[in-house]
Amino acid sequence: MDTQPAPFVPPAPKPRTSPPSTLEMIRIVYRNPLELWGEQTYNEPWISANGAGGPLVIANDPGLIRHVLVDNARNYKMATVRQKILRPILRDGLLTAEGEVWKRSRKAMAPVFTPRHIFGFAQPMLKRTREFATRYEAGGTSDIAHDMTMLTYDILAETLFSGEIAGEQGSFANEIDRLFETMGRVDPLDLLRAPDWLPRLTRIRGRKTMAYFRKIVTDTVNMREEKVRRDPDAVPQDFLTLLLKAEGPEGLTRAEVEDNIITFIGAGHETTARALGWTLYCLAESPWERNRVEQEIDHVLAREADPTKWLDAMPLTRAAFEEALRLYPPAPSINREPIVPEMWKDLYIPKHAAVLVMPWVVHRHRKLWDRPDAFLPERFHPGNREKIDRFQYLPFGAGPRVCIGASFAMQEAIIALAILLSRFRFDVTAETKPWPVQKLTTQPQGGLPMQVTPR
Repeated sequence: MDTQPAPFVPPAPKPRTSPPSTLEMIRIVYRNPLELWGEQTYNEPWISANGAGGPLVIANDPGLIRHVLVDNARNYKMATVRQKILRPILRDGLLTAEGEVWKRSRKAMAPVFTPRHIFGFAQPMLKRTREFATRYEAGGTSDIAHDMTMLTYDILAETLFSGEIAGEQGSFANEIDRLFETMGRVDPLDLLRAPDWLPRLTRIRGRKTMAYFRKIVTDTVNMREEKVRRDPDAVPQDFLTLLLKAEGPEGLTRAEVEDNIITFIGAGHETTARALGWTLYCLAESPWERNRVEQEIDHVLAREADPTKWLDAMPLTRAAFEEALRLYPPAPSINREPIVPEMWKDLYIPKHAAVLVMPWVVHRHRKLWDRPDAFLPERFHPGNREKIDRFQYLPFGAGPRVCIGASFAMQEAIIALAILLSRFRFDVTAETKPWPVQKLTTQPQGGLPMQVTPR
């Protein structure tokens, strides 16, 4: 009888066995925060300590996570360090806005992400993926991490902006990498909670790139407004139009409109791109899993032309994607700060503590998962998926600030995987040696060079 090979264990930092010094910690946090965490972090329900920047609570227990993100979410604001990193990029976009600004933005965007609208995006997603896939017809080696950034940008531009984003696609992909390389990292001065008037070298390096993105946004808005003036009836009722309609005394300011556009152009496609790249990589290293996924995709595509049905019709494909999201969560850290101190069970959470809910750690926690470091899509197969606690699996966050685009991303991912894997086989090469690095997302350092062969 055939036996299935041992599951693939993809690359990840080994938990530390001793705590770093303050200087070493600052160096690690700047270079790659994923390398900071020790064995205790992956085994305890929570950790309470004093860090370089003050009190620190690491929340791993699903009950504690639910308390922070849902049950008592009103007592938890966005963490100061996180805001110092993201606000220079996104300003009052949905990811960084708080209070009334966040409420207005969320309300303005909600109509775009209803199930009816999500299903309406399926055909444009399918069209763009098919067009993109033609680049692989001759075979050869390609950096799949970069390619998936290009693909998800194409899809985002087509669905949310009706193809009307200013700027060149190729330059955009290069600049987004540069933006996250410079401004998407923790600055050591932020970690130490130094005064804002001290200049952050990371931000200075990223100013040119940031100016590039702001120009894209301004040009995109101007293009759409010109179209409204020229022919109002021809204007698509997409994300961009809805945002502009929400502009006004009771709605969004022009600055908030632009901030939300840059949030979705930048962060909205980057997360899905990284997850797709990691999925193709893990399947390439697990050919027995890839075979099952390819067979499922071939079976469904031969019988079901409607891409809105694929997410439910492809449970094995979805499971592979969800397992890649577990191992390499696009947003590896959710940071909160209590407004007033409180107790949860016997844990005291002081005011201004940095409360870290880290999907990277929670998804690999020894007490929550069997063989947590292995790529095992069967965890998410029907019958198993339902046994996973809602608050031990957090690829899209949870609570009031759960990712508004989660359904969009899941549909996009399954359509992309279905088209790509039905036509091509992706294999690792001798140069495929990715290392997960936390910037704004969990990125493969060195890219994902892979051999692509028509099936």
